[in-house]
Amino acid sequence: MAPILDFEQSLDAWLQSPAGRYLLEWEQAQLDAAVADVFGFHALQLGLPPLAGLRANRMPQRWLLAQQPGAGIDLVTDFDALPFEAGSLDLLLLPHALETADDPHHRLREAHRVLRPEGRLMVLGLNPTSLWGLRQRAFPWWGGPFLPQQGEFLDYWRLRDWLKLLGFELEAARFGCWRPPLQREAWLARWGFMDRLGATWWPVFGAVYFLQAIKRVHGMRLVGLARSSAKRRPAAAVALPSKMHKE
Repeated sequence: MAPILDFEQSLDAWLQSPAGRYLLEWEQAQLDAAVADVFGFHALQLGLPPLAGLRANRMPQRWLLAQQPGAGIDLVTDFDALPFEAGSLDLLLLPHALETADDPHHRLREAHRVLRPEGRLMVLGLNPTSLWGLRQRAFPWWGGPFLPQQGEFLDYWRLRDWLKLLGFELEAARFGCWRPPLQREAWLARWGFMDRLGATWWPVFGAVYFLQAIKRVHGMRLVGLARSSAKRRPAAAVALPSKMHKE
């Protein structure tokens, strides 16, 4: 568990840098627009407290879960054994939560389990096929890593295949943050034109991707992502505080 927590701590610290704030601003804008019109009763965000992913949503029950204590956290739990009954959530946000997983396949299956039919899943991830991803891979020759080293940055196309195998239908996908991997605010500002050009000419090379998917139930057994290792059991369901998530 230590490497996972190290990644989360490193990512939270990195988000306070100029490049981190640039990324966080883009992600916040995407989620504010996407969750505003998603209706239901129960919404959940897994990790990344600096991102207020549910602030624009109007569901009566909204929770922020983490794997370590911190300000604003509603519950500390294992993301691979969520304390929710099957089919109990209407909206689930995974902001970089797959990158912290020992087994991202299993974490997606757990997300599928707790979502109700027609429930919404939203995933944010760092794109390895980008200037930022190239800079990260080249860090031995480029003065150290640009992004936190721990964690696995998942390919967008591979993630789409995993979602399809689980029975999710991709509703929308977009990329963002095309500026070069720079940590000086003035230089990032000078390269602002790259965001306009990137969205038009090379959209899939943005530093971050945002996927929105809907859980479809077709009455068939899905076997594509099962592992041969010992089965994991979800934690027993618990009653969470009946309160709205604090902004």
